[in-house]
Amino acid sequence: MLSIARLNSAPEIFYSLQGEGTRCGTPAVFLRLAGCNLTCKWCDTKHSWRNGISHSPAEIAEMIAAHRCDSLVITGGEPLLQQDALAELLTLLPAGMHIEVETNGTILPAPELAARINQWNVSPKLQHSGNEDKLTLPADTLAFFATLPHAWFKFVVQSEADWPAIEALGLPRQRIILMPCATTRVGLEAARPAVVDMCLKHGVRLGDRLHLSLWDDKKGV
Repeated sequence: MLSIARLNSAPEIFYSLQGEGTRCGTPAVFLRLAGCNLTCKWCDTKHSWRNGISHSPAEIAEMIAAHRCDSLVITGGEPLLQQDALAELLTLLPAGMHIEVETNGTILPAPELAARINQWNVSPKLQHSGNEDKLTLPADTLAFFATLPHAWFKFVVQSEADWPAIEALGLPRQRIILMPCATTRVGLEAARPAVVDMCLKHGVRLGDRLHLSLWDDKKGV
């Protein structure tokens, strides 16, 4: 069984546009799993931390298929807390479906799961998340993801003061994405200029959080 985040008393599976990362703007089905091993103070999906709705992998595969889309984004919460059942789900999906996983980068994926993922969107949390560094930045796990050419590293940043911690991780700079720390459209517009400056200074990509620009802080879109 998989525990899916609960939104308006229903499992949070929906069709929308990918709002972040290298596939920003791409239509996709989103599967938001429940539960997280971190408690980021600025998290915009805190509802996913609570107890979710349980469904079998077969039931979830049917819900995903109903959207008739060949791209799936698995997010949370932290999806790798449920990776055994998640691996079973992926065996039930079409072989040609593009699978992205959004993860905080604290848990190593099992080989049988990793073999089916087309793209990892790894989002390590910095000190301003309110978590301890020893929990959020495990060197061995991030080093593993750094070896994968299809893993990208997204950092929520507040200011230039965040860069030394990012640089110290030794990640491939061409696969680093900086995103403004914001949970609303107004907050995004206010935070964006400083992050643009950081991206230009350090030669990394800007992640502009399309979903906030389009739908503000609305959930399930």
